[in-house]
Amino acid sequence: MTERSILCSEQIERVYRSDVRAARRRLAGRIRKTPVFHTSVAGPNGPVPVTMKLEYLQYGGTFKVRGSLNALLESADCTDQVVIASGGNAGIAAALAAAQLGKSCTVVVPESAPHTKVAAMWSHGAEVLWHGTTYAEALDHAIELAKERKALRLHAYDLPAIVAGAGVVGLEIEEQVRGRPPVLAAVGGGGLVAGIAAAIGRRQQVIGIEPEGIPTLHAALNANRPVEVDVSSIAAESLGATRIGDIAMDIARRYELRSLLVTDDAIATARDYLWREFRIVVELAGAVALAAIQSGVYLPAPDERPVIILCGANTDLAVL
Repeated sequence: MTERSILCSEQIERVYRSDVRAARRRLAGRIRKTPVFHTSVAGPNGPVPVTMKLEYLQYGGTFKVRGSLNALLESADCTDQVVIASGGNAGIAAALAAAQLGKSCTVVVPESAPHTKVAAMWSHGAEVLWHGTTYAEALDHAIELAKERKALRLHAYDLPAIVAGAGVVGLEIEEQVRGRPPVLAAVGGGGLVAGIAAAIGRRQQVIGIEPEGIPTLHAALNANRPVEVDVSSIAAESLGATRIGDIAMDIARRYELRSLLVTDDAIATARDYLWREFRIVVELAGAVALAAIQSGVYLPAPDERPVIILCGANTDLAVL
């Protein structure tokens, strides 16, 4: 894999369904095909039929393992060292993927990184380095560190192989769910929603759901380009990117992705509901898509059963 394919460049590398299908072949036998669960949830006007994609059951408790493994498998024997900047789940995923393939992994985290997620990185054998107070500061240090060590640098969400790996979720949904219902997924840097859109194209509507306090996709769609946003949300530890990824922006334009915003109260309520009604434990980001349904921000059409992605489970159980 070339330096150009690892580092962000001015020329955006596009991701297509063929890339996602190639990722699925690489990942065969290395990831879980997570199940779906057809049920109804409480909505503003009564029960709402939904299909939950239980991606929080993925190895490492996060969809991001798909992308990290795909990137490392695609790079083959490029290097035995991996470096990534992360506030949490991307670091866990990189550490797990590196351990599976016999590579060493260093995760650069900001001081705000949750201890629960840092502990998970350690459990998979990663070296964890604290640098700066924000993800952007950690990223700058990771770039320099990767150059110094001649290591493969992964990106949390803006790398073609990462997006293509996440997109395998979309291919699974095609196989598991009848018809072509809308798919709702949380947005941080946009890797998940972009990957799913690349996988299913215009066959199904893909909708990004974002906290009001971190509207990276929403702001980018309004400006027709990625823009920096302030980060202020209870879901910031997982969805703390300050701008949408360039790859996600390209896919959003090509497939006309939508963005809907939900409040922090709606996110917290949705997570509590998942535990109370189904004994499902997810992190706050994992409940963002459900929050859009329960709060009425997204109102399904008659006879529509939307798919909601429960994307991560790395949370401190004491919070519940």
